[in-house]
Amino acid sequence: MSKSVLLKYISIGSVAACGYLAGIQTERYKNVLPQNNLNLKNMPGLPIFGTVSAATSFSPVPVPDQSLASATNALELKSTGNRIAQIMKYGFPGLDNVRSFSDYVLSYDRRNRVAHWVFEHLTKDSVKYNEAVDRSKCDFKPDESIHKYFRSENSDYKKSGYDRGHLAAAGNHKFHQQHVEETFYLSNMAPQVGRGFNRDAWNKLEKHVRNLTKIYANVYCCTGPLYLPKKENDGKNYVKYEVIGANHVAVPTHFFKVVVGELSNGSLEMEAYVMPNQVINDNIPLTSFQVPPDSVERAAGLLFFDNLSRSKISKINGKKN
Repeated sequence: MSKSVLLKYISIGSVAACGYLAGIQTERYKNVLPQNNLNLKNMPGLPIFGTVSAATSFSPVPVPDQSLASATNALELKSTGNRIAQIMKYGFPGLDNVRSFSDYVLSYDRRNRVAHWVFEHLTKDSVKYNEAVDRSKCDFKPDESIHKYFRSENSDYKKSGYDRGHLAAAGNHKFHQQHVEETFYLSNMAPQVGRGFNRDAWNKLEKHVRNLTKIYANVYCCTGPLYLPKKENDGKNYVKYEVIGANHVAVPTHFFKVVVGELSNGSLEMEAYVMPNQVINDNIPLTSFQVPPDSVERAAGLLFFDNLSRSKISKINGKKN
């Protein structure tokens, strides 16, 4: 057999093998990833098997018609795509495993089993008391849209000494029962110190963000974990954090909130906070935890409100920009 003929057969064989392997990979992802949350598009800069689903509504639990408070609420729930665009008006901090719920959006960290970030849009109407919404009906539940290899379970938190701490706060989503129930997916949770942090200082910060809706027409809030370095006795910096449960859910060393308030005249103001995941003295004011927004971006590896020029923000942490 001549050399040219041999090379021809080798080329044909290579193409066939590549096609076979690609087919296996495609079928593998079809079986692993939920089809109702998979949006495979040929996007420049994204891998072919990217799982960006920001434009796709995510609703693991069907909404029963009898739970709809009104025709207006029903229309709101059906307009999830528009709602997501509204929440993410000023850009995505990152595009890793983005999942969109009916009233908030998150990016999930499959290695740490905790979200990279959670994004919310709040208004005075969306956070006001609604007697039709009952938080006591909500149960913490695994997010089955995430592959079982990467999701956290309630058993991971049991006897861990940590609370299942909300990133998108349940109290921020009182417009509809489905909204508040979706905040109880474990993909929206992170291990938080309970008394002295989650139930106290962090809760105080969540209430502060809700109170901002009395000042601003629109409040955009991004929340997430941080894993910050600490200098040890040998003089070197180390990033160390605990993991809990059989799934090794990461316990963040700190948490952040970056908030943009939009006044009715269109002017914008920003606040940024970082809190250590530990017992915090109740007498310490929230302003003590304010930090420059760019310091959070560097620590988290994210860009907040990327579609918004910082020059358009009139104040940062209460000071003129």
